[in-house]
Amino acid sequence: MPAIRVLPEGLVNRIAAGEVVERPASVVKELVENALDAGAGRVDVTLDGGGRELILVEDDGCGMSAEELPLAVRRHATSKLADEQLVRITTLGFRGEALPSIGAVARLRIVSRPRDTGDAAELRLEGGLVEGPRPAAGRPGTRIEVRDLFYRTPARLKFLKSERAELEAAADTLRRLALAHPAVGFSLRAGGREVLAFAPQPEGLAPGSGLERLGRVMGREFPENALEIEAEREGVRLAGYVSLPTLSRNHARLQFLFVNRRPVQDRLLKGALRAAYSDLLFHDRHPLVALYLELPPELVDVNVHPAKTEVRFRDAAQVRGLVVGGLKRALAEHGHRASSSVGDAALQAFRPGGHPHGAGHAAVPRGLAERAAAFMAPGPATALRDVAQGPAHGELALDAAPAARPFASAPEPALAGYPLGAARAQLHDNYIVAQTADGLVIVDQHAAHERIVYERLKGQLAEGGVRRQALLLPEVVELEPAEQRALGERADELAELGLVLEPFGGEAVLVRETPALLGAVSVAQLVRDLAGDLGELGSAVRLREALERVAATMACHGSVRSGRRLSLEEMNALLRDMERTPNSGQCNHGRPTYIMLGKDAVERLFGRR
Repeated sequence: MPAIRVLPEGLVNRIAAGEVVERPASVVKELVENALDAGAGRVDVTLDGGGRELILVEDDGCGMSAEELPLAVRRHATSKLADEQLVRITTLGFRGEALPSIGAVARLRIVSRPRDTGDAAELRLEGGLVEGPRPAAGRPGTRIEVRDLFYRTPARLKFLKSERAELEAAADTLRRLALAHPAVGFSLRAGGREVLAFAPQPEGLAPGSGLERLGRVMGREFPENALEIEAEREGVRLAGYVSLPTLSRNHARLQFLFVNRRPVQDRLLKGALRAAYSDLLFHDRHPLVALYLELPPELVDVNVHPAKTEVRFRDAAQVRGLVVGGLKRALAEHGHRASSSVGDAALQAFRPGGHPHGAGHAAVPRGLAERAAAFMAPGPATALRDVAQGPAHGELALDAAPAARPFASAPEPALAGYPLGAARAQLHDNYIVAQTADGLVIVDQHAAHERIVYERLKGQLAEGGVRRQALLLPEVVELEPAEQRALGERADELAELGLVLEPFGGEAVLVRETPALLGAVSVAQLVRDLAGDLGELGSAVRLREALERVAATMACHGSVRSGRRLSLEEMNALLRDMERTPNSGQCNHGRPTYIMLGKDAVERLFGRR
C-alpha cells in the first residue's frame, strides 16, 4: 500500500474543477451568475469554437478593484457570504469556486473596473500561475476571457460534443438565466453572428411575468395559450405561466423552474408538474412551463451540489401541495378551453395541399351533395338526455329515447349565451359540428364525454370517500421501521382512501382492506410505494393517482362511443355539459376534445378576406 501523501495544489484544483466545470455551458453559467450577483443590467456573451477556443463574458456590474482581483481567483474566497452561516443564501454564487476552477483548466484573463473609480486592472491566471494585477483599459464592470478550455485536462476535452451541440447547451443556459432575470439585457454571439438577444423589460408581479420574453423562448403560440399562475401559502409564493394541456411537447426542454430566481432542475417540482397534469396528458407528453417559486432563504437549501441546480426544501410537502394545487386550480378555472394551436393546425389541413400559403382550389368531392343529407340527419334510437333542466342532478344520462325529431324542429339555443354554440350536424357518427356566435366548433363526442364522466367519478371520490373491499386473507407487508411509523401516523387518511392497515410487529403492517375501485392489486407494492411517498412528501400520492387512473379507465369504457348516432338534443346536451365541466378541452389521454374555428378564419379559406 503506497504511503499517504498530500496532493499538489494544482492537481487538487484540477480535480475540484471537474465538479464545477463540466463543459463550456458550465463556464457560461458560472460567469453570468457572477455578473448578475454583481448587479449587472446587461450581460454579453461571445463564444468561439462552441466555447472551446473562447468564452467572453462582459457585464456592467459593480466591478472589482485591483486589490480584490488576486482574491477573486483564490479558492473559497467570496464576497457573497457576510458571515459563516449557510442558512440565508440570497445570491446565485457563494462557494468561491468558479474562477479558480476555470483558471485551473483554461487560460483566464480578467479586466475589471469598479463603478466609482476611474481605474481598471487586469489579472491573468494560467496553469495555476497568477500574473498581475496591472493597470489596463476597460469600462466600468468586468470582462472575463476564457481561452483554450480544458487544455490542461485533455481527457475532458475529448468528451465534449460537437461545436453546435456545445453552443446550444450554452444558449439554453443563457435562456434560463434570461427568464429568471427579465430586467437584465442578455446577448449571445457565436461565429460572428447573433444567436440570442434579449432587451431589458419591466418586471410584473413575478420575475419573468412579462410574456414577451417567454414567447420568444417558448414559441409564438405560448403567450395566447398560457394560463397565469398565482398562489401563496405560509410565506411561499408561486407565480408564472403554464400551457393549456392541448399545447404540449414530447420533451421537457421547455419547462423552466426557478427558486428565488435560481434556475433549478428539481425532482420534487418536476413530480408536482406531472401530478398536476396527470389526467390531462399522455405519459410521454409535457406541458410548457415557466414557474417562479419565492420563499424565505432559510426554507430552502441550495448548498446541495457544486452546480447549484439542485435544491432541498425544508417542507417539501408544503411546496408540492402549493404547486399541484395552484396548477390544478388554474387549469380547472379555464374549463373547456383548448389551445388555439389546435385550430391553427386544422386550418392548415383545410387549405389546399395542407400548406398555409398554398395556391389553387381544392377539388369538390364527387357526390358531396348526396352525402350531405346523410350527414345532416340526426340519428334515432338511444340517446343522451340532458337532465340538468329536470329535478335530478345536472348530468348526461344514457337512456332510451323516442325517435329524434327532424333537424328543422330541433330547439335553437341562443348562440351568444354558449361558448360552444348550438349543434348543427353529426359527421361520421362521431364528430359534432356546432355553430357559435362568431365561428364553428367540431367536437369529438367520445373524447368529450370521456372527460365529463371522468370528472364526475373524481367528484364522487372526493365527496363520499372510497368503497373498500375486505381481503379474504389479510396480507402482511414487511417494511423498514421508519416506513412502518410513517404509515401508522397516516392510518386515518389512508382509511379514507380505502386502505385499512395496522401495525404488525416492529417491521411490518397487516393490510385488511383495499380500495374496491382498484380491483386486483399488488398489495405489497402499493403499500411500499405509499410508505416511500409518506416518508418523502408526507402525503399518500401514489394511492390517489392510482385511483384516478382507474377512474380514467372506467370513464373511457363508460362514455359515448365513436360510431354512436346522436340526436340534436343529445348533441346540445353534450355541449352544455362540456361548458360546465373542468378540463373538458382535452380527454383523459391529452387529446383535444374540440376544434374551434373563427368566422374570419373560415372566410379567409374561401378568399373572402
